[in-house]
Amino acid sequence: MLSLAEPAAAPVLGVACSLTNRRWIWRQGEDRLGLGIAQRLGVPEVVGRLLAARGVGLEAAADFLDPTLRALLPDPSVLRDMDRAAARLADAVRRGETVAVFGDYDVDGACSGALITGFLRGLGCTVMPHVPDRMTEGYGPNVPMLQELAARGATLLICVDCGTAAGDVLACLHGLADVVVLDHHKAEGPPPAVLATVNPNRLDCGSGLGTLCAAAIAFLTAVGTVRELRRAGFFAARREPDLLALLDIVALATVCDVMPLTGLNRAFVTQGLRVMARRERPGIAALLEVAQATERPTATTLGYALGPRINAGGRIGEAGLGLRLLLCDDLVEARAMAATLDAVNRQRQVVEASMLEAAMQAAEAQVAAGRAALLVSGVDWHPGVVGIIAGRIKERFNRPACVAALADGIAKGSGRSVAGIDLGAAVIAARQSGMLLTGGGHAMAAGFSLAESGLPTFHAFLDERLAAASDLPSAADLAVEGTVAVPGCTTELAQQLGRLAPFGNGNEEPVFILPRVRVVRADRVGREGATIRVFVEGEGGGGRLKAIRFRAGEGALAAALLRRDGMPLHLAGHLRAEEWNGTTSAGFIITDAAPVG
Repeated sequence: MLSLAEPAAAPVLGVACSLTNRRWIWRQGEDRLGLGIAQRLGVPEVVGRLLAARGVGLEAAADFLDPTLRALLPDPSVLRDMDRAAARLADAVRRGETVAVFGDYDVDGACSGALITGFLRGLGCTVMPHVPDRMTEGYGPNVPMLQELAARGATLLICVDCGTAAGDVLACLHGLADVVVLDHHKAEGPPPAVLATVNPNRLDCGSGLGTLCAAAIAFLTAVGTVRELRRAGFFAARREPDLLALLDIVALATVCDVMPLTGLNRAFVTQGLRVMARRERPGIAALLEVAQATERPTATTLGYALGPRINAGGRIGEAGLGLRLLLCDDLVEARAMAATLDAVNRQRQVVEASMLEAAMQAAEAQVAAGRAALLVSGVDWHPGVVGIIAGRIKERFNRPACVAALADGIAKGSGRSVAGIDLGAAVIAARQSGMLLTGGGHAMAAGFSLAESGLPTFHAFLDERLAAASDLPSAADLAVEGTVAVPGCTTELAQQLGRLAPFGNGNEEPVFILPRVRVVRADRVGREGATIRVFVEGEGGGGRLKAIRFRAGEGALAAALLRRDGMPLHLAGHLRAEEWNGTTSAGFIITDAAPVG
């Protein structure tokens, strides 16, 4: 019933162009290694072969399937400046200082800000968190707010998820407050001249932890601070904080900042999901309620249910609302804030929809013109949504995409890239050359601003720097693990595949093909009919399986699923074990389809 990848160069089932314009290819793995993993760990062969296909070696396989902090958590001191940062935070705790925490307005910023704020408050500090308003303050620290925080009594400023590139701004606190930066963004040169900059991506840090998000860096800082306080006897008469209880928001930030779910990140997310399942943090519990996420949370829950709602405040609402929600200890108050974020997120979706069609049309024209990088802009576009639009364009055309909002002669934009194309480095180079007012980021995402008149020059620069993207296919290849017949889609197989979770960047969920199936029933369900639910039968009427297509839209794939003529299809997607009212069953999540040739 189950057939894994074959060593063949030809497309899977001959599908060179699916209904979403993708080529289906086999994901190759070393069969002998997969068998060895299965034998050593006593797991089904399919699990061993899937691990091998993901580059997991024999020695690492056990920790991959059961990632624990005991096995994977490093000594925080491996991070440059960590010991100085932890010692300064410990001093602030012992002295009961007033601390300011300056964060970013995305999920990672909210989570890292909430983590450090709650941690220090629990140890007796007075903490003033601040998230800048995207429209009035822009990204990162700014002199007026830093001076205000110092005037309000802050003797220590902690920048979370920002600060590495803000040395000139942070200099305004010299003689007023010490500064500690906890960040993960790519550094262009020496760190700022502050007390400590803990950033695995600073040029002189050899920790090897460059794939951690800011919330993970904040967690390691909390570990280091507790160690300092323990050495000083601070906990002789009081209980140590429960650091493991912080892992729910570390997991949330890791998934939403699209960090690779391997190694330490895998342990953070696995353990964090277990913490989140207890729903002990009122803000998270309220968000899960408003998102109608009643089952045990998964990485998908974090990325698609919780993350967009927290992000919505920073995009088009109150910038600090997500952080306040994560810090809230009253469920009634948390429910009110969660409801507000849910409403703002719906508003964000409306704003996004109003921009998307025009942006897509402009991007399509650039693809037809042979541009390697896509750069579209529009008057009255909301700068808080341009990153989402860039992501949609990137997904549609498999090209690095930048989207800018125009106002008063200035273009403020955001970009998203594809694997193997470093957009952040290109944007940084453009800023260093003088064509941008601001610009920075990492390989997969970047932000920038420039004079509107400079957009053509910037676009030409991106085309030249990212020329390799012109050789990419019009849609990313779909890597397939194997084929499975409908009767073979058992709950047991789905549960075996689930052992490789959490899935996400760096550990993609296995894709299987249901060959030659017929849709026997199909309907649109959910809010505004955005989801298509189908029941399919195998060739010759063998078995029946429920399948779902999310964000179905109106394209060729949706039309094929809704046809009533029994046209046979190959379906590609994920086999999952689904829980409902105490019952577990197998379900299929459709990612693509192709007509049977």
